[in-house]
Amino acid sequence: MLRLLCSAFGVAFVGGVTLLAGCSNIPSSGPSRAQITQAAEPSAANGIQIVDVTDAVARQLFAERSRTDFFTALGNTAPFQQQLGIGDTVDVSIWEAPPATLFGAESDAKAGASNAHATVLPDQTIDGDGNISIPFIGAVTAAGRTPTELQREIAARLKTMAHDPQVLVKLSRNVTSYVTVVGDVASSNRMQLTARGERLLDALANAGGIRQPIDKTMIQVTRGNTVASLPMQTLIRDPHQNVRLHAGDVVTALFQPYSFLALGATGKNQEINFEAQGITLAQAIARAGGLDDSRSDARGVFIFRLEDANALQWPTTPVRTTAEGKVPVVYRVNLRDANSLFVTQSFVMDNGDLLYVSNAPVTELQKVLNLVFSVAYPVVTGVQTFK
Repeated sequence: MLRLLCSAFGVAFVGGVTLLAGCSNIPSSGPSRAQITQAAEPSAANGIQIVDVTDAVARQLFAERSRTDFFTALGNTAPFQQQLGIGDTVDVSIWEAPPATLFGAESDAKAGASNAHATVLPDQTIDGDGNISIPFIGAVTAAGRTPTELQREIAARLKTMAHDPQVLVKLSRNVTSYVTVVGDVASSNRMQLTARGERLLDALANAGGIRQPIDKTMIQVTRGNTVASLPMQTLIRDPHQNVRLHAGDVVTALFQPYSFLALGATGKNQEINFEAQGITLAQAIARAGGLDDSRSDARGVFIFRLEDANALQWPTTPVRTTAEGKVPVVYRVNLRDANSLFVTQSFVMDNGDLLYVSNAPVTELQKVLNLVFSVAYPVVTGVQTFK
């Protein structure tokens, strides 16, 4: 019987050693620091880039982010100038000084008492070729011109036929000089632009304002092929971002409750919302309950992110991207370095980031030893009892 118990003890000990050798079978909340580093090696097929978060990296990412603000991307150009477009309708009036020779017999009652003879042509819609038609001179290009430029063109072409012609062009129906405001606003609409030079906040006010909380709303402006977005809070606080609008701009108010995921050896594992204004890595760690002091590896703080391909100079080449053109990146932070605590206050979190803190190596060893002793202890107890 004693020989049998000793044999059982030997089996338990060997099993414990086997468990110690196969640490990958030990329950864990995620990969270790070493495993993440291995996944980013050039020989790995995943194409993961691992970047140590330094002050230079944080500054470069912040500079890349600031390029999408309204002032940089859209500029603050001169006040709006009305330009006619296809589909606009114009009212053309022509005066001739006496003795009128061309339009004199066609004077209009709307002209009133005057020595000059006035002709008010029927309203004309600018056709698909961008033209309107004027008697005696034919087609005149109107699209892309201001009303003042158009009237000068008509007067110049009538000068050889009419007596001292004077022309007035008035936009009677505007279908092109508008800004479209949509999204989470009180009333989506189209706002007509005037010579006053309406700005972004004017368009939002004209739509009745936004419906969602300011700190969770992004404003997006689409101008041709350029798309720029900015938190509503920044737009309000920074007057430079309240840029003048152009005809055809689309302003969209987006309700976006940003969030990041906290996993691993953090105080709490969950999805955590944050403001559209953005938060730093230091704030994110604090909102996740900090690092679990009993099992976290302070050198193994990681941010998993799908980054723009031109965001940084990547350490591993060739650079592999996803189907959307994004680069899978793991930003690594060593919180045992006091300087890193300053860097975390300038590294900005993105929507959808995954904050992961790995377990300390000693934690994995403790798990293995606990399993070994949980198997060996009943056997040892049985042997002692038998003796």
